[in-house]
This record gives sequence, structure tokens and C-alpha cells, in this order.
Amino acid sequence: MARPRRSKPHRMSKTHDRRAHDLPRNADVIPVEIDDPLALQPGEKIVALRSVRSDPLGRLHAHKQLDDAQYRAGRAFQNDWERAERGPQAIDPSREHVDGARGREPVTEGQRQAVLRLNRAERELGADGAAITHDVLVHGLTMEQVGHKRGLASQRWNDYFARRFKECLDRLAVVYGLSTDRVSRKCDGAVRSGHRGES
Repeated sequence: MARPRRSKPHRMSKTHDRRAHDLPRNADVIPVEIDDPLALQPGEKIVALRSVRSDPLGRLHAHKQLDDAQYRAGRAFQNDWERAERGPQAIDPSREHVDGARGREPVTEGQRQAVLRLNRAERELGADGAAITHDVLVHGLTMEQVGHKRGLASQRWNDYFARRFKECLDRLAVVYGLSTDRVSRKCDGAVRSGHRGES
């Protein structure tokens, strides 16, 4: 008696490559693995391309210049900034009143907590560190642009701002609970001693 043949289930690869192949000439993208929105099974992944052209934090992480804790701390800061910015807007008394206009939105607990974390981060970073962090994470400036904004255009200053930005991310990782205080103590010496560079 012949055995019945079992049909082998069709196995698809776990990661599907749906990357675009026609990219603009000035595109700056990196491949990332994300959850497949069209997956039949939970946990299936696809490879997508993420633009890092206007994302200095993503570019530094993609080129292995930041570790995961620094990257996640930077993203947490950006998320808190966006949440705090969506808060109630000031009423402009010079504008004409319009019937049916929305009133002031109340401050949510999430927005309040985001502002408290941002205030703590600013105290921890100091005035100079907070300014550099804000320029890179909020305005999306590169290290060269940070230097030009301060009138300091040389490779030595670019290197200093890059090193200082990494120290600030280390401090943010402690503020957001992504790292221990051991790393931030190492930064304190550099912050206290200051830096006198040449332009």
C-alpha cells in the first residue's frame, strides 16, 4: 500500500524586501527592519528604507557613531519636545474673534510630564549643552551648522561639538533611565573643565 504524499507548506521568507529602487539623486537612506503592516503572522518583518537626510540623530546612529542608549535618549527627548509643543497655544488678543473658534485646550498629564522631563534635562545639560542638543535634535542641524551658527567654522570645532553632543546624549540617557550614572560622571569632568578651542 502506497503512503499518501504530504504536501509541504509553502514557506515564505520572514523578511520581505520591499525597498524602492528608484531613489532621488540626493537621497540619504538606510535600510531598517520594521514590523510588516500586511503580515499574516504576528512578528513578520520587512526591510524598509528610512530617510536620514534631515535627521542628524538617525544618520549618526546608522553610521555607528552613537550607541543604542544615546540614540534612544535622543528620540525620547524629541518625543517629549513634540508632546510639549502640542500643548495649549497662547491666545493672541490682536487677532479678530471668530465665532466657533476653538477655545484653549487644557494641558494633559502627558504634556505636563514631558515639560517636567525637559526642564530636568535642561538643568542636567547646562546652558551650552541644552543649546547644542536643541540645535541638533529639534532644529536638525549638523555639527558644521552648529559651528557656523556660533561663528566657529573649523574641523576642530566640528569635532568638539560632535564630542560634546555625545556627552549630552549620555546625560540624557541617564535622565530618561536608559543608562546608569557611571557614564554621566565621566562627562562631568569634561563639562566642568570646559574647552578652549581654536577657531
